[in-house]
Amino acid sequence: MITAITDNFKNRLCRHEGIMLKPYRCSSGRLTIGIGRNLEDTGLSKSEALFLLENDLRRVELECSHAFSWFDALDDVRKRVLIEMAFNMGITGLMTFRHMLKAIQKKDYVNASKEMINSLWAKQVKTRAYRLAHIMETGEEI
Repeated sequence: MITAITDNFKNRLCRHEGIMLKPYRCSSGRLTIGIGRNLEDTGLSKSEALFLLENDLRRVELECSHAFSWFDALDDVRKRVLIEMAFNMGITGLMTFRHMLKAIQKKDYVNASKEMINSLWAKQVKTRAYRLAHIMETGEEI
């Protein structure tokens, strides 16, 4: 363990490297993010990827809660289906599923499931769509 890492040292690195919240090309042409993280050579550790996932899922859950007044009343299993769909295609993409969303709002999960399967998204993600549609219809995780 390196014991020479102090807050002052980290602050200096932040000043020298900058804090970039979106990927950019550094002076040597490497894809970089954050505080000098070379994504091409270093990438992310599994724990870093899981940390990002946790943050992304919290953000997407909040987006769903704000977008759909009835979202918070859903059972957790069906919430997770919508969160996964929004994670996959963005909240804007999820909002295009108007018939599915109306069916979910009415707790008509059979028709919601059918709307999921009868979509371009289902053709693109194939097995994932069928699994999520089954979960939506039954309310049971698989």
